[in-house]
Amino acid sequence: MFIGTKMKLFNAITAMFFSLFFFMNIHAQEARIGNLKIEGAYTRSTVPGQKSAAGFMKVIGQGNSDQLIGASSPVSDEVQLHSMTMEGDVMRMRQVSGIDIPVNGTVELKPGGLHLMLVGVKSPLTVGSDIKVKLKFAKAGEVEVNFPVTAASGHHASSHDHSKMK
Repeated sequence: MFIGTKMKLFNAITAMFFSLFFFMNIHAQEARIGNLKIEGAYTRSTVPGQKSAAGFMKVIGQGNSDQLIGASSPVSDEVQLHSMTMEGDVMRMRQVSGIDIPVNGTVELKPGGLHLMLVGVKSPLTVGSDIKVKLKFAKAGEVEVNFPVTAASGHHASSHDHSKMK
């Protein structure tokens, strides 16, 4: 009996370890295309009626320079590339035509800076789900990346509608 109990405990611990490993790999998003590596991709949850959301990630150039020139996702009408800057006491968000990836450099799309703007979000993004975003690079081409949906926090959790920004 004692050996059977040890074996059941061992099996349970092994199953928990592999489940945790699988869960961590699902949510540790990474993709590669050409000389580029995309890591740490995520977006934040939205509330019903919220029509925009932001996407964040790191793009690591491991060779030639490139440029992120577009993105799309089935969860929104469009995905725009945006920059956010402070001009005095005013935060300005602008759509940009591309985001340069320097030779052997890293560009971080993060809150308060460069980011993806999902415009016309079709239904709420819920914590624990993933969304698919297709990134388009000038040289490397297109790659689909999973963006886990995390809990909204701070001012990014607001329901500001950026869909009419120019």
